[in-house]
Amino acid sequence: MTLTRRSFLTGAVLAGGSLWAASSLWRPSFAAEARQLRIPELIDARDQGQSIALTAQVGKTSFFPGRESVTLGFNGSYLGPTLRVHRGDEVEVAVRNALGEDTTVHWHGLLIPGELDGGPHQTIRPGSTWRPVLPIRQPAATLWYHSHMHGRTGEQVYAGLAGLLIVSDDDERALGLPSEYGVDDLPLILQDRQFENGTLILPQGMMSTMHGRRGDTLMVNGTVNPVARVPRGLVRLRLVNGSNAREYDLAFADDRPFHWIASEGGLLEKPVELRSLRLAPGERAEILADFSDGRPATLETGPDGNLSMMMGMMRGAANLLGGNGREAVIQFEPQGKAALDSKVPERLLAHERPDVSKAVRRRRFVMNMGMGNMMRGGMGMLSINGRAFDMGRVDEQIRLGDTEIWEVTGEMMAHPFHIHGVHFEVLSRNGAAPGIRDQGLRDTVVAQEPVELLVKFTQTAVASPFMYHCHILEHEDNGMMGQFVVS
Repeated sequence: MTLTRRSFLTGAVLAGGSLWAASSLWRPSFAAEARQLRIPELIDARDQGQSIALTAQVGKTSFFPGRESVTLGFNGSYLGPTLRVHRGDEVEVAVRNALGEDTTVHWHGLLIPGELDGGPHQTIRPGSTWRPVLPIRQPAATLWYHSHMHGRTGEQVYAGLAGLLIVSDDDERALGLPSEYGVDDLPLILQDRQFENGTLILPQGMMSTMHGRRGDTLMVNGTVNPVARVPRGLVRLRLVNGSNAREYDLAFADDRPFHWIASEGGLLEKPVELRSLRLAPGERAEILADFSDGRPATLETGPDGNLSMMMGMMRGAANLLGGNGREAVIQFEPQGKAALDSKVPERLLAHERPDVSKAVRRRRFVMNMGMGNMMRGGMGMLSINGRAFDMGRVDEQIRLGDTEIWEVTGEMMAHPFHIHGVHFEVLSRNGAAPGIRDQGLRDTVVAQEPVELLVKFTQTAVASPFMYHCHILEHEDNGMMGQFVVS
């Protein structure tokens, strides 16, 4: 996009961080009727001869009838197709940049070498095509792909440069889990966006930098007020928090239980029955919901609790104006006859666990928010260990095959911490045993209190380093990111 085209996402909202600007985040500005959930196209790499073509492009999207917004997408106007790859395969993805500005495509959660990772070092220039060949060597999991252009990640993802990436394998297929894409196996990319009279706008200003861009309208797969028709039985929901900053507190309105079956790294060892689930930016979770009773059900979220004290006070004032209830995310309408068998498997997949006794080093990371420096107009108010990100500086050097303990802490608010090129386990939280949502293999974890991670490094990163960063996208864009090499 040229500078002229980029002006579609500018405006005065949130410019000064005023109380009214903050309150507008919780007061939808444009009503919407229920619409059928959009299901992204599925592209299976095996059906394409292990060669997938993606084009990052500018488009126009009607989130509300009769209101067009200029947006970005892959192979379309907003978001991208769901890509399915299979364990053991090697897949070429030809990514063409038709934007008119630099971009990248990061394969979030894929265990591949650093030069294939799609971080800020793999810039795709306008008119160019990047052709990585991705070796798929990990268990079945729900991943995603998105722009990781340094300084522009937040804006490009907000405008639509993201999509789902599914890894499949024989072990998962043997379990008989719901697997008919778009029918009983649904991709659900959760986002909040800001609208003015039905047109997408980009929040700007100090508050958006410090707390991340947050919106007044919830969407799933780019659909506002979505309804999904589902079979009367078990349905697999692949949840992706694709918001720039918002945390979701998900539960069904009728308090029905569901089963959590997979974290970022893939299937858990056994299902976990829950009635609510928190999902921070960058996190994914797969759940099984049972609709065999035939009753409509609404998945809701509570208010975003991940705000600093100052923003929390502003939200409290906003609640006096607009209420403080739960919001509908998506409604499910069961169809047809009840399934004969809607049984949740008792066990899923056993994992080879890293051995904590083999950890060779401990590293500590603090995600800093320097409010005093920000108020003085200084630079580097967002950083890790007091250092803002520098593309030319390697922060950590790691030996291939090593296992380490990383202790991660966040200042002023909870930060979703993401590490490229690895899966890890949570060892402890605030000196105690991990919480129920800490289990499984992870690539993103929420940290405010100290959280210990057991990380094994299996992928090289020599020609291009891996990143570690806060997944509040405005935080990473403004310095809360570091990089490491593995050799």
